[in-house]
Amino acid sequence: MLPVTLYTTPICPYCVSAKRLLAHRGIAYTEIDLSRDLALRDRLSRENGGYSTVPMIFLGDHFIGGYTELAAMDRAGKLLPSLTVQP
Repeated sequence: MLPVTLYTTPICPYCVSAKRLLAHRGIAYTEIDLSRDLALRDRLSRENGGYSTVPMIFLGDHFIGGYTELAAMDRAGKLLPSLTVQP
C-alpha cells in the first residue's frame, strides 16, 4: 500500500472530513500540521501548482489535491485501487 499523507491545520473542516473518510475506509495516514510551519506550506504550494488550501493530500509522492478530490476518487471507486502498489 502506498502511504497517505495529509497536510492539515487544526481548525479546517475539510481536513476533518478527509480524516473521517480515510478512517471509514480503513486507510492509515500520516498527518502533518502546517499551522506552525508556514515555510513548508509555502514550499508545498509552490511545488504543487500553487495549491494553497488544506488539506493537501498525497498518495505516496503523488499530490492528489484536497478533500474534494479525495472524495471524488472514493465515489468513483478509485481510491482503494490507487493505493495498491504494483510489483
